[in-house]
Amino acid sequence: MSDILKIGKYEFSSRLIVGSGKYPDFKTTRDATLASGAEMITVAVRRVNITNPNEENLMDYFKDTDVKILPNSAGCTTAEEAITLFRLVREATGIDIIKLEVIGDTNKTLYPDVMETLKACEVLAKEDFTIMAYTNDDPIMAKRLEEAGAAAVMPLASPIGSGLGIQNRFNVVFIKEAVKVPVIVDAGIGTASDAAIAMELGADGVLTNTAIAQAKNPILMAEAMKHAVIAGRAAFKAGRIPKKPFATASSPTEGMIF
Repeated sequence: MSDILKIGKYEFSSRLIVGSGKYPDFKTTRDATLASGAEMITVAVRRVNITNPNEENLMDYFKDTDVKILPNSAGCTTAEEAITLFRLVREATGIDIIKLEVIGDTNKTLYPDVMETLKACEVLAKEDFTIMAYTNDDPIMAKRLEEAGAAAVMPLASPIGSGLGIQNRFNVVFIKEAVKVPVIVDAGIGTASDAAIAMELGADGVLTNTAIAQAKNPILMAEAMKHAVIAGRAAFKAGRIPKKPFATASSPTEGMIF
């Protein structure tokens, strides 16, 4: 059965998005991405080259694939920096689907500055960017970002690169209830079970980078993430049984011969 993820005017069959950082080289990045089945790879355009054709360019490694480049504004600390960056990226590449992130704490938590993110979102939405907005796990801010024009909201599971998994499962559910746009759980995924849990909670997708790139076997972990997202989505759609504090026999006792 078709289960398409729609983000603005774009459609995807895979609900897993991967990152491009922390790999030893572009070839490993490509191999892991293809193993994951992801159709989007997010790229910190301040750190990874996708605009200069005279240097090794990540886009060259994906020219013969269906994987879409998703530029992100990692490293930006103000709305103005992010806005300027994305304008330049669109001018250079024609890409208009973006991951907006404005970081407030660059030293310890890498938590987003949600007010600067909101300001940037309002401006970029008016310029017809398809915005996927990285934010904290706050349903109020998720709703504000949707109202500002975000095509998807991306609440963190836990600090970027921490591998701690989802620290507040209730907030993922609350955010899903608060907005109509897709909810992509982003940051802090540590292993495949974290991705499955995110999907079981009702998230529309998962973004992970460090968990794959720094695994002992990135290709195998990418495959594990692929299957975890598929399984978690299927479990959510199937509907889990309610939790009970007592046992329930799996076989009924009525009609037993003895």
